[in-house]
Amino acid sequence: MGSGTKSHRHLCRPLGKLLAQKPVHLLTGGGRGTMEAVSQSFLEQQPRRGLVVGILPARSGDASSLPKRGYPNAFVELAIKTHLPLSGRSGREQLSRNHINILTSDVIIVLPGSAGTRSEAELATRYRKPVLLFSSDLNDFADFPAVLTRTDSLAEVDAFVDRQLSGEVKA
Repeated sequence: MGSGTKSHRHLCRPLGKLLAQKPVHLLTGGGRGTMEAVSQSFLEQQPRRGLVVGILPARSGDASSLPKRGYPNAFVELAIKTHLPLSGRSGREQLSRNHINILTSDVIIVLPGSAGTRSEAELATRYRKPVLLFSSDLNDFADFPAVLTRTDSLAEVDAFVDRQLSGEVKA
């Protein structure tokens, strides 16, 4: 989860490569920014073990459920279209795909972002999903829930994902 406008490639490239080596699928919102950057890195890693999945928002007020313009990005292999148009500041609302993103994920890594990303982190807390905030500048998460763990270390992300996938939860 992360920004739909800024790519943060210095975080996304190593993260996508790391995740592609694990027995996981990569699930994002299917848009630009970090979603596109981590998807590209995941997809380009060979060999890799999973697919790039994008949960797409619908155009607002469009009964045909066509995805919003710019969705999916070119690296999404499995695009899941929704009828849900809300995002950003409305990311916690029932008509946001963020609920699907969080509820479908076994492990959530949050990259820098704004209101929509923050809403995903808040939903992860609400739904009691394992979540880790990852950035080289931890000030990126100043207005995110204080209960969430933050790291600037890819090695810590790696260990967190492995613990969650193995069922070994460290308190």
